[in-house]
Amino acid sequence: MKRKLSLLVALVMIFSIIAAGCSGGQAANGQPAEEVIKIGVFEPLTGANAAGGALEVEGIKLANKLHPTVLGKKVELVILDNKSDKVEAANAATRLVDQEKVSVVLGSWGSGFSIAAGAVYKEAGVPAIGTSCTNPLVTLNNDYYFRVCFIDPFQGNVMANYAFNEVKVKKVAFIIEKNNDYSVGLAKFFEDTFKELTGDQNAIVYTGYYTTGDQDFTAQLTGIKESGAEAIFAPGNFTESALVMKQAKELGINLPILGGDTWETPDVISTAGAAAEGVVFSTFFDANAKLTNTTTEFLDAYQKEYAKEPAAVTALAFDAYLLALDAIERAGSADHEAIRKALAETKDFPGAAGTVTLDANGDAVKSAVIKTVKDGKFTYLTTVEPVKK
Repeated sequence: MKRKLSLLVALVMIFSIIAAGCSGGQAANGQPAEEVIKIGVFEPLTGANAAGGALEVEGIKLANKLHPTVLGKKVELVILDNKSDKVEAANAATRLVDQEKVSVVLGSWGSGFSIAAGAVYKEAGVPAIGTSCTNPLVTLNNDYYFRVCFIDPFQGNVMANYAFNEVKVKKVAFIIEKNNDYSVGLAKFFEDTFKELTGDQNAIVYTGYYTTGDQDFTAQLTGIKESGAEAIFAPGNFTESALVMKQAKELGINLPILGGDTWETPDVISTAGAAAEGVVFSTFFDANAKLTNTTTEFLDAYQKEYAKEPAAVTALAFDAYLLALDAIERAGSADHEAIRKALAETKDFPGAAGTVTLDANGDAVKSAVIKTVKDGKFTYLTTVEPVKK
């Protein structure tokens, strides 16, 4: 009898273990697996772009703190480091979809990293929301990639018009980060518009190239000094761009220096110092422009959490998280295809960095903000609205 009882107890234990395995058990944070919805994040948290990635993660974590649930379930953030590397970005994307089984992905700072990961999301059928990745190739021919930022054709047009109409120049020199899809693409869009504005196919009088991580720009700047350029357009990563500003000043080059959205990080001012004074760049957001009720929520919460002025990319990352939750709510499900469909139908979503309406390519149609550095601070100049079609 004792032998039969022992056998019965053993069988009960075995079936209990099997049942627990089939029910999904516990998520990593102790929540029952079926009560958690995973949102993946892939950002450069180490390497050349780490400061930018950190700013975006701030926004995502803040949004998650304010809005920790969706469909009555806890949202679990799975944050991976793409290490400022395209191969690592694809690896992080693969882990998010294959191992972590996320419902949607947010990121990344750096268009090249988003492009590298895009094929993974497309093949797996997992929707992704870009934060500040502005290169058109991120969403091109990819029905699973969307974004909350404007794109480079618009940004390039904005800065070319600013150079021609406000700075009043007709000859511009480029310094381009040749292994950076963002830098190469933005320079091309600026060039096309600037040549059209000037009516001069030779309006770009010099182009100097460098590679991510370079620290000496003497050769490029010497070429600019001898080119007859009236201004410099230097779209690239914040670290190298700050060194360009500093070394230009040291060489006695006092030309206006223009750039793009990557410049709005504290590292630019701390590295370039006084040489950053007067530089002008396009970006996504200004704290003084209260765009929606979400803007107020974001600014109040950010000040309480971090006690500093937020960067534009932090606001965008905040919006990407909220848009993910909004799409899940509208889909009524964490199913990949249902979320993708909901994202594609996004119209007039009130984000912290402005209202988001996604076009047929999944790109946000939004205004651009132009800022300068004045007295060691990023300072608002103007807002440029997209041309309505």
